[in-house]
Amino acid sequence: MSFTDRLVLWLHIGFAIFTVGPVALAISSTPRYIRRRDVPVLRYLTRITMVFTTGSLLVLVFGIILGQLDHDFSHPWLTAAMTLFVVALALLVLIIRDQRRAVKSLAPGPFTSPGTSAGGPESGETTDGPETGLAAQGAGAGPGGAASHGAESGAAVGGVGGSAQPVAGGATLAADIASVEGGRIAAMGGVVNLIWLVILVLMVWQP
Repeated sequence: MSFTDRLVLWLHIGFAIFTVGPVALAISSTPRYIRRRDVPVLRYLTRITMVFTTGSLLVLVFGIILGQLDHDFSHPWLTAAMTLFVVALALLVLIIRDQRRAVKSLAPGPFTSPGTSAGGPESGETTDGPETGLAAQGAGAGPGGAASHGAESGAAVGGVGGSAQPVAGGATLAADIASVEGGRIAAMGGVVNLIWLVILVLMVWQP
């Protein structure tokens, strides 16, 4: 084997070690942190998966170069290994998509209380309009006015309590979406790791 062949083989194995390993660890850890709803760690794992998946393309590139140098493309095991590697890359793209969906569903931004939005109809009804003047007249009318004012206050409190229900429902829906994405990531991640093992067997055994 010439020096060029050895150099390409070294690069092929080196990129396989330093890119495939972190990807396998990141996709295996993602479902656990989805269950914990740890958004910062999920963002970090998504970034790791994306960066090292891109770097793993060099494993395929140097493998193709090595096959051309050694004229090994006539062997079926090499064609099978390259095909499996492309399938693994396609699954990794889907995993990155599901990781991003899980992060988006667990992020607290989209699930704010509707009552806190500016210009909402609830705030307009409680602060402006003719109802304010009627409430003031009722408050100054004696015990009857005070009772009506208390009823209105109770209705307002009930409205605030009712506005919390969509927020809780949104959080539950987000958790369900993240749970589904976590299951998909776990399933596809297991397939990807199995593909890595099959490729390793083909590279060592060379049937």
